[in-house]
Amino acid sequence: MSDRHPHHHGHGHGHGHGQDHARDHSPHHHRGHTPARDHDPASLRHRLAHLLTPHSHDSADRTDTALESSARGMRALWVSFAALGATALLQALVVLVSGSVALLGDTVHNAADALTAVPLGIAFVLGRRAANRRFTYGYGRAEDLAGLVIVLTIAASAVFTAWAAVERLLEPRPVQHLPAVASAALAGFAGNEWVARYRIRVGRAIGSAALVADGLHARTDGYTSLAVLLGAAGSALGWRAADPVVGLAITAAIALVLRDAAREVFRRMMDAVDPALVDRAERALREVPGVRAVGELRLRWIGHRLRAEVAVVVDGEATVRQAHAVAVDAEHALLHAVPRLTAALVHADPAPEPGEADPHLALAHHARL
Repeated sequence: MSDRHPHHHGHGHGHGHGQDHARDHSPHHHRGHTPARDHDPASLRHRLAHLLTPHSHDSADRTDTALESSARGMRALWVSFAALGATALLQALVVLVSGSVALLGDTVHNAADALTAVPLGIAFVLGRRAANRRFTYGYGRAEDLAGLVIVLTIAASAVFTAWAAVERLLEPRPVQHLPAVASAALAGFAGNEWVARYRIRVGRAIGSAALVADGLHARTDGYTSLAVLLGAAGSALGWRAADPVVGLAITAAIALVLRDAAREVFRRMMDAVDPALVDRAERALREVPGVRAVGELRLRWIGHRLRAEVAVVVDGEATVRQAHAVAVDAEHALLHAVPRLTAALVHADPAPEPGEADPHLALAHHARL
């Protein structure tokens, strides 16, 4: 996958570019298609596919789609920030009059969850910036850094909640205004569950692992809000330790969501992708006319967008223009088959002849284990 091979760089499908498919399918990309190709059955199937699955060939439309996904993410953040902020404020007022440490833990967690909108918002704004000569892939990785900040925020809220609960166990105090505590707990559950559904739906729609992780965080917060009800019920029955015990249970719940969120963010930072996406991409490539085999295939997330690098085997006697045309068709098939893929670098390898030396042999000493 390099600039050594001129036959795969005749088009702008992300080949050596930091832009998110900014030149996808512009007219000059198809110069390698001869009139004969326009009348063969594969070409007819290709045109029918366009009619059944319309998509834009205009670079501005592709850019607008990327910006729209970021705009949706921003909207999800600020709407959920307002909802959770209002919930946390209501709960904080009840904490002041009741002294419930369980509700305190829930309030802190809700406030922390609302504040995670800040790093994610910054990441989405940065992600809109165009690639340049220093950041040739753009700024999409800012989302992964935001995910790391979210994980650290969750961890800090768990530590604080545990500390408050242990302190109350050592120095028990009665909880006042139990009906208000129960009402605040129900409000916390309702607010968190609504925010969780909203964030997860939008995060999955635009492919943002950080936003999905934040939604899972909010969902667990909702269940911990319900746990506050148990503490209030125990306190009403005269069990003074009920409130701090529930606070410790909330800490355990936070630890579980911390594990899931950390795993998701770690995988994204390590360029992990769903193996099903790789299988899907390989199947699409094998169906492209002129592709004899699929070699090394790599997918990676940059923010909430995917990029691909792949080697395909073509006829060894093909001209540069013919190999280029196959590469164009291969990338085109990937763009249709893989959701949220914005660019692919396709390298065409000639089919080996018996007794022929490996054309990549000169690169062997550059390999790293």
